Amino acid sequence: MKKRPSSRDYPRTARLNTLVREIIADELERIDDERLEFVTLTAVVVDGDLARAAVYYDHSRGEEADEEIAQAFTDQRKRLQGAVGRQTQFKRTPELRFQPDGVLRDALRIEEVLRGLSDEPP
Repeated sequence: MKKRPSSRDYPRTARLNTLVREIIADELERIDDERLEFVTLTAVVVDGDLARAAVYYDHSRGEEADEEIAQAFTDQRKRLQGAVGRQTQFKRTPELRFQPDGVLRDALRIEEVLRGLSDEPP
C-alpha cells in the first residue's frame, strides 16, 4: 500500500511556498480593494534565503487592467508582507514582489492559433 504524502515528504521550499501563498490568499479576501477582486494567486516562489518571494497572479479582467492591479498590489504590499510576518515564524519576512503570471495567457494565445490553423482549408 502506498503511503500518503505528508508535509515532511516535501522539500522545505515547497512547504514555504504553499504556506506563504495561503497566507496571502487569506489576507486578499479580507482586503476591501475592488481592484483586487477576481485576482487569483497562481504560485509563490520563496528564495532559499527567505530574502524575497515572487508572488504570481492572474485575473479575468483583461490586459487593460494589468497596470491597475499591479498598483493595487504595490499599495497593499506592506499589509500583505505584515500578514506573512505575523503568521509565520521566519527569522525575517521575505520581501514580496508581485508579478503577473503570463503562462495562462500564453496558453490561451497558443490555443487560438491552433484553432485558427484547424479552420484553414488544406
